[in-house]
Formats: sequence, C-alpha cells, structure tokens
Amino acid sequence: MDDLAQPTTESQPDPTAPLPPGGGFSWARTFAALRHRNYRLFFIGQLVSLTGTWMQNVAERWLVWELTGSPFKLGVVTFAAGVPVLLFSLWGGLVADRVPKRRLLLWTQSFMMTLALILAVDVILGTVQWWHVGILAFLLGTANSFDAPARQAFVVEMVGRSDLMNAIALNSALFNSARIIGPALAGVTLAALGTAWCFALNALSFLAVLIGLALMRVPPYVGAVSTESSFVQIREGVTYIWRHPYVRTLIALVAVSNMFALGYMALLPALAQDVLHVGTVGFGFMTTAIGVGALAGALCIASLGDFQRKGRLLTAGNLLFPVMVIALSLSRSFHLTMGFLVVAGLGFMTQNATANTLVQTTVPDALRGRVMSVYMMVFQGFFPIGALIAGAVAEQFGVPAGAAFGGVIALAYGLFLHWRAPKLRALR
Repeated sequence: MDDLAQPTTESQPDPTAPLPPGGGFSWARTFAALRHRNYRLFFIGQLVSLTGTWMQNVAERWLVWELTGSPFKLGVVTFAAGVPVLLFSLWGGLVADRVPKRRLLLWTQSFMMTLALILAVDVILGTVQWWHVGILAFLLGTANSFDAPARQAFVVEMVGRSDLMNAIALNSALFNSARIIGPALAGVTLAALGTAWCFALNALSFLAVLIGLALMRVPPYVGAVSTESSFVQIREGVTYIWRHPYVRTLIALVAVSNMFALGYMALLPALAQDVLHVGTVGFGFMTTAIGVGALAGALCIASLGDFQRKGRLLTAGNLLFPVMVIALSLSRSFHLTMGFLVVAGLGFMTQNATANTLVQTTVPDALRGRVMSVYMMVFQGFFPIGALIAGAVAEQFGVPAGAAFGGVIALAYGLFLHWRAPKLRALR
C-alpha cells in the first residue's frame, strides 16, 4: 500500500499534487449542475422515482418480516436483490460503453416498473410468499446491474467535465432526499393502507424518470468501435483498476465498508420491532434518519468545490460510519438510536460520495462505464453479502450482535488503512 498515490502510467494525474486556489465551502456552488437542462430532467425524474423505490424497499423488508419473523430470511431476500450486481455488473458496464445510455435506461427503468406492479398484484391477491419477494428482488437486481453503470456514466454526458464533481454529489443528495421522504411515506402507508400500496406507488413513480429521459435532447450516439471480444473489453476495465493503486484502494475501501458495516440496514425491521419496540412507523422514521444524515453529507460535499483535503474527508467518513453502527447496536433508546442513525448516514455518504468523486475524476471516458461497473458492483453487490452475514449472526446471537459484527470489522479495516496507507489521507 506504500505505492498508493504513485501513478503507474504517465496519463494518470497525481492526486496529491497541489491544486490552484479557489476550493472551499460555498453554498453558491451547491446546485451548479442543475443549469444543464438534461440534468434537470434527470434530477427531477430520479427524485420522484427513487422516492417510490425507497417506499418499496421499506415495505419489502417489512413484508418479509411479517411473513417469516426470521432475521436470516431478511438477509436472504436482501442477498437475492444484490447478488445479480456481482454476477452481471461487469457486463452492464460493457453495454454502457457500447450503446446509447439513454436508451438503455429507458429499457431498464421500464422493466423495474413492471416488477413493482407484479409484486403489488401478488400482495393484493393474497398469494404472496416470502420467496416470491426474493425472486422479484433478484430480477430487480439484474435490471439494476445494467441500469447503475449506465446512470453513473451518463452523468458526464449531461453536464460535461466542468460540473461532474458537483453532479455526482447532487446525485447522492437526490438519492438521500428520496431516502428521507420515501421511508417516512412508507411507514405511514404501511400503517394506513398496507404493503401493496407501497409497491403500486413505486410502479407509478417510474413514469417520472421515463418522461424525463424521453424529453432529453442528446446528440446522436456514436459507439466506440472495437474488434476485441467482450471478455477482453471487460478485462481492459479491470486491468485499469488493478494497475492504478489510487483507484484500486478506493474501491477496496468501499467494498469492505459496504460488505460489513452496511449489513445493519437489513436488520432495521428486527431492531425496530424486537429491540426498540417502535413498530412500522418507527421503522420508517429510523430509515429516514439515515437519509437525513446522508443528505447533509452529500450537500456539504457538493458545496466544497475543489476542496483540497478530500483524502482526510474520506478517512473521517470511513471511520465515523462503523463507529456509529457499533453505537446503535448497543442502544436501547429509540431517540438515541435515531441520533446514531443520522450520524451513521453522514459518515456513510461522506465516505462514498468522496470516493466516487475521486474515482470519476481520474477514469478516462472510454473506460468510464466499465470502471464504474466495478465500483457499483462493490457499492451495491457487496452489501447483500454483508446482509446475509449479519442475518446469520443475528439468528444465532441476537439482532444487536448481528449489527455490531460488521461494524467492528469495518472499523478494524479503516484503522488498518489509517496506519498502512497514510497517503490515502493526502488525496486531493
């Protein structure tokens, strides 16, 4: 790890080199990317659609808990949703580099809308089983394996390089705005109308993003010409990551954090019901609390401009997040847990938005889809593995132990990086 910041090719920028003055916190820069019409359409559509997605995420976990009462089966369903990201993300990144990204997004978002409708009908008919939810979660994860790399790589086409960093942070902000609104709405809807309405409203929300994509004005797409096989092209992206210690270490950091510390998310229904005794509404607001902290972190990063101490910001988030996971696993107070969840969301988003920004500002355009497919594979695909582990530990040793287990491992790895990779803190 001593070569962390040493570029291995002449084309890679030195992330520790001095930058020109002008960085620092400024609310005036927070929403700079919204001056681009296509990005405004994307932003509004995603905000509505992601709100529905969060409603479904909350209702889906609650439905599985009602049907089974098993922390392990909660972990299984979460694993089913994420394992396709591990299986198919590299192919999704290749497709994103080879076809019009807007067209690909129209197809993936339409398929996701159909899956939400199927789940709503299954619940309304009273035929739903927990494994039905698992199968539909697997199909949704498969669609997301192609959708996520395309969304990540499409940002630069909407805003250009000058506003790329701001747009990445705003993407995190809109995701977490939906994370605040969606779970709160889900908690109320679950209590008043039941899970089917959460799934139906999610299906309806996809219309916003589909309309936004249809209204965009984009230049004719000219795909890159390659005579290489798909496997060779995928290997090209993986090889780029492996040969650039700077990018490789950032992705490894995100992988460990999402595999272990984030596993507590799968146990939130059990924490709400069996540990804190706050029911569906409390569960919804617990999920919202995470979004409040994450939104605050995303907006702060969007406002930092060319802040020259991103490595220190990354390290702070990487250590703060698992500490808060351990703290909430020990809490038996709902109000104290809500505070820990807010700070956990802040740490999580500070870590991941900074890591995403550092990777995206380094990767060449021709490899962006493939490199970001690896990033999204560890960002989204490793969480279900951690959820499965957390569920298994919770089944044997109790829900708090299941949450604390991953937090301890992630904190140990963060401290290891702090000791063995000091150049990580110097990244700019």
